[in-house]
Amino acid sequence: MNRRSFMKRAGVAGTGAAASVALAAPAVAQSLPSITWQLSSGYPKLLDTIYGTAEVFAESVRELTDGKFDIKVFAAGEIVDAFDGLDAVQEGKIDIASTASNYFWEKDPAFAFGTGVPFGLNQRMMNAWLYEGGGLELLNKFYSKFNVIGFPAGNTGAQMGGWFRREINTLDDMQGLKFRIGGFGGAIVEKIGVNPISLPAERIYGALENGTVDAAEFVGPYDDDKLGLNRVAKYYYYPGWWEGGVTVMNLINLDKWNALPSSYQAAIRNASAHANSVMMARYDTLNPPTLQELVQFGTVLRPYSSDIMLACFNAAKETYAELSAEHEDFKILHDSYMGYRGEAYLWFQLSEYAQDTFLMLQQRAGRL
Repeated sequence: MNRRSFMKRAGVAGTGAAASVALAAPAVAQSLPSITWQLSSGYPKLLDTIYGTAEVFAESVRELTDGKFDIKVFAAGEIVDAFDGLDAVQEGKIDIASTASNYFWEKDPAFAFGTGVPFGLNQRMMNAWLYEGGGLELLNKFYSKFNVIGFPAGNTGAQMGGWFRREINTLDDMQGLKFRIGGFGGAIVEKIGVNPISLPAERIYGALENGTVDAAEFVGPYDDDKLGLNRVAKYYYYPGWWEGGVTVMNLINLDKWNALPSSYQAAIRNASAHANSVMMARYDTLNPPTLQELVQFGTVLRPYSSDIMLACFNAAKETYAELSAEHEDFKILHDSYMGYRGEAYLWFQLSEYAQDTFLMLQQRAGRL
């Protein structure tokens, strides 16, 4: 139902106190300022999932404020490059960066927890930790040191492990491999002999095609197909253990946030939460049929071998210990995040995992 037409009819039909409330609403709205902000996504328009959800967020804010708060959305590179979102927000060049917090982990490794870290939380657990487990409060205490505040505004779910031009069977096959891998995961694979390379989404295809990289990861079947990665690499590995439940953050200039009316702040919080839900629903709808199509047209699925997985797991634990000893903010967030992980997976194995395992066995037996 159209919200404005509903309010109009309510004002005409109502009597007494109800009519007063309905008729007062436009007067309140008229007293609020008209504001225009700029949001820069860390992703190209081609990716109608991870970029498109920023449009969902902006439209929700407009609807919640009767059009008074207008957020203009720009793709990566239009006004800010993909990896420059944090700097642009800090400096007030833009108002919001819709991006992965872990892109900025080299400024401070604690930024990784705003996205998710290797062998960490899945999407549901990440939401629980952020919204109800104290995670978002801890993150925003850390973010405030960079003059930003953040709100979850999307999640890709568990990602795939990347496209490879040749098979990777053992840990030895990883030595010297030039691997486009985003964010904090690169620091982990470097420990096992991989050469991590950071590239924005729009440059991955060319690098993989011309051999600048031997392998590349991005998100999952739908987005990877949009980027055409299946056309330049045959082997598709899983799982993306470094990104098990990737949160996309709305990073907002803190001074501009504090200057907003409280109702506009509420609009941003609620629109961000809506976008968070929409992105995951889109990926869960689009990834399964796309994966089937990729396999049908020649993509070869391969799991990472157990020795590669174990080496990466041990490298991650070693890295966490090193960074916790050197960075106080990292340790605070690590202890909260990993403490929640232990409790969450204990519950998960008794409920979700037990049911999911049963259903997967039924699927393999052809009963689903």
